[in-house]
Amino acid sequence: MTDKSLLSPEELAELMKGEPCVIIDTRNPESYAAGHIPGAVDMHDIFTYLATSSADGIAELRHKFAEEFGAAGLSGEETAVIYEQSMATGFGQSCRGYFLLQYLGYPKVKVLHGGYQAWEAAGLPISTDAVTPVPKTFPVSEAGAELMLDVSDMMAAIGTDDIVKLDVRDIDEWIAESSSPYGKDFCPRKGRIPGAKWIEWYRMMKPTASGPMIKNKNEILAECATVGITPDTPVYLYCFKGARASNTYLALKEAGVKDVKIYFGSWNEWSRDPALPIEEGLPF
Repeated sequence: MTDKSLLSPEELAELMKGEPCVIIDTRNPESYAAGHIPGAVDMHDIFTYLATSSADGIAELRHKFAEEFGAAGLSGEETAVIYEQSMATGFGQSCRGYFLLQYLGYPKVKVLHGGYQAWEAAGLPISTDAVTPVPKTFPVSEAGAELMLDVSDMMAAIGTDDIVKLDVRDIDEWIAESSSPYGKDFCPRKGRIPGAKWIEWYRMMKPTASGPMIKNKNEILAECATVGITPDTPVYLYCFKGARASNTYLALKEAGVKDVKIYFGSWNEWSRDPALPIEEGLPF
């Protein structure tokens, strides 16, 4: 099996023939019921779950998703393959699942490049059958624990230029006109983490006949260069709740950026503590 994390629809179809795998659909239950990849299980709260980075919040997240991934049939032997509708219409929700599995130390994780839209465009089989997976014991480990940042990590990073704090939210959030994709005033404060750089997450993708796809290595590194990121630059990512940051995380890792971590609590957590510093207004 290829070492890359992004699989084309054709590569996934071949993988399903030859290796044990668990396909996870992160779309809402209505979309899943209308048609999904044969054998896929639906796990929409990969996208909807709002995490905090406190010790209790992280313990709850680890327990919840270890239970759910185990119930979906992941034991460590199977390759997990995660998908959404397309790479740009689900706020990076398939990549959020990818990051969660990496954080939990799961050894074999892939993302369907282009999502369900690309699968359909390739003319591959679609099912409306309900799927009842065989539960397994999920093998939680600490192998990926360092990928998850908390508030104290971000506070420490504010004081150094050696780490790029990369905000990948949509432009209205970056310029402090909106607090979230859930509504302008969903969070109590609008703004940015002080000293953050900005690359809107859409810039990691480009249009194709099968839908948006993550750019190639040189294109991603060219985007990174606009904010001073090289393959050797430590990068701390954030967005609103870790989904768009996960899309960018996968893009940067595929391009060879070595040290990338996510502040998963992101703006949803940071904005709710008035003691934490923010930058407001236009970023210039």
